[in-house]
Amino acid sequence: MFWEGQPDTPLRLRSVLSERQELILRLVVDAYLASGKPVASKPIAERAEVEWGPSTVRAELAALEAAGYLTHPHTSAGRVPTDAGYRCYVDSLIASGAPQAAAGVELELSRLRREIDAAMRETTTALARVTDLMALATAPAQATATIHRVEVLRLQPTKVMAIAIASTGAIAKRVFDFEAPVDPGLVEWASSYLNESLSGMGVGARMIANRLADPDLGPVESRFVATLAPAFTELEQETGEGLYMEGAARLLSDAHVDDLPRADRLMTALERRAGVLGMLRSALDERSVFVWIGDENPQPELRSVSIVGANYGLAHRNLGSVGVIGPLRMDYATAIASVRGAARELSRYCERVYG
Repeated sequence: MFWEGQPDTPLRLRSVLSERQELILRLVVDAYLASGKPVASKPIAERAEVEWGPSTVRAELAALEAAGYLTHPHTSAGRVPTDAGYRCYVDSLIASGAPQAAAGVELELSRLRREIDAAMRETTTALARVTDLMALATAPAQATATIHRVEVLRLQPTKVMAIAIASTGAIAKRVFDFEAPVDPGLVEWASSYLNESLSGMGVGARMIANRLADPDLGPVESRFVATLAPAFTELEQETGEGLYMEGAARLLSDAHVDDLPRADRLMTALERRAGVLGMLRSALDERSVFVWIGDENPQPELRSVSIVGANYGLAHRNLGSVGVIGPLRMDYATAIASVRGAARELSRYCERVYG
């Protein structure tokens, strides 16, 4: 395995591991993730898939430690993975195509209304439950929002509903009461006209208001469109950037507390939502699962944990990210599978809503 690292990332070592070293490193990480205790050479040498004697295993463990993939708390202890060891382990998981999406992540987003807010909350709740970690999700940024579709419906003779759906899935709805019955033909015309006039426009109150002030319209049509205008100008308020977090109590539970030496700094960083949101936005160009381990994290306060994330969106562009935060000693296989599956479901949801 040749591991070509990024020049500005010290954790990504430039080295060549033999197949034997890869296997031994994987077994050490697996054992440490399961027990949380330093791993000695004897249990590794006794594994059925290990064909070499204890002396060879000890030599390879020493070589992996010298290369920076393993370390030990004190001289007589077994080894534990370093950040670089976790990175090699995670890269191997992703490169092999495994694991596949976890069956436990059942978002069932098709049952939701078409509000992206509900989809984000459903996603983070499911991810936190399945992984027993803290889950994050970012809604599509306002800068990406355009008007996708407009609906004008005659609910009663004097009651009309106007609906505006943004490309991000956000929805603005307004019901308007008129003193006299509204001509059904006028409602049908308005729906067609507004779709043609506003579809594809960037969300912005001034831009939409200017477009609706059409001097070529007759007085009846002009007054009707002006009455409905707030439903579309208010759409901007519904498409703000959002960071959704769920599972803080899970992350700080007794099961993880020993693996979170700087929990206070972690929670302080998470409370600064803008920084976390910006960090996740920086990964929007990633095409697959992305993993930040320890010192790889862009935010210094998060360098005691790992973040596993993936992007979701449409075929031609990513719209947001979904992920989990956990200790360095986390179940990476489950985290990668769960995040990958959640991103896939969110992408399908986005295609149904405004694809």
